Amino acid sequence: MNMRVPYLQEISIERDAELLFGEFMLGRQVRMEPPIQIEDILEKHLGLRIEFDDLHARYGLPRPEDINEPEVLGAIHFEDRRIVVDESLDPEEHPGMEGRYRYTLAHEGGGHWRLHRHLFSRDPLQSSLFERPEPSVLCRSSKRNEPVEWQAEFYASCLLMPKAMVLAAWRARFPDGNPRRLSRKPRLGRPDNLSPMLQQVFDRGNRQRDEEAIREFVRPFARQFQVSITAMRIRLEKLGLLLRDEPRQRQLAVGL
Repeated sequence: MNMRVPYLQEISIERDAELLFGEFMLGRQVRMEPPIQIEDILEKHLGLRIEFDDLHARYGLPRPEDINEPEVLGAIHFEDRRIVVDESLDPEEHPGMEGRYRYTLAHEGGGHWRLHRHLFSRDPLQSSLFERPEPSVLCRSSKRNEPVEWQAEFYASCLLMPKAMVLAAWRARFPDGNPRRLSRKPRLGRPDNLSPMLQQVFDRGNRQRDEEAIREFVRPFARQFQVSITAMRIRLEKLGLLLRDEPRQRQLAVGL
């Protein structure tokens, strides 16, 4: 469903994620280090249930051929405090999807539950004695740019990668705490006499090398916080810790 949500500043979303994190530690009398115990936060603190289901089959949506990119990631039922995650993200069956699974939990139980449940009111006629009600929010990859999804996505990044913890992990690796700029090692420029097709091949190869270098740089942080490399990269860039050269100045020298 399409849910209209009010505009929220990023700082407001981050503060609520920090508040939830603090509530959990205070309530459980624990001190947490990465990776964040997202299942405990949702189940023990917020009282939410976590289930798995084939959400594509349930809602009649085709499952993409690429199993690593499901169209439906998860759903949340506000009324019965239930989160349903697509079975393709089950980390016991698919260990490589651990990061996506954790992010989906934080997205549903952090973002949607904390930010949006007060906006939701179900039509009583939608309920049935014989069928489970439709989800309050069904999260689909193709809808990730909608405001309701963007807010939940940003909340998830703040909850799984708290600013203070990310900064501490950064200082542990780089004691000066300064941002790092990824730049390609100097090499010969692109020849001017290449055909348009060869120019595209040349440029595509450079971009691939750039992305591979960035992934290797980010990988230790992603492993520490148990999130995907993409999620960790975005968070580091958002916090101003990971910088990239402008396209015209690309020089990948991870002289970091």
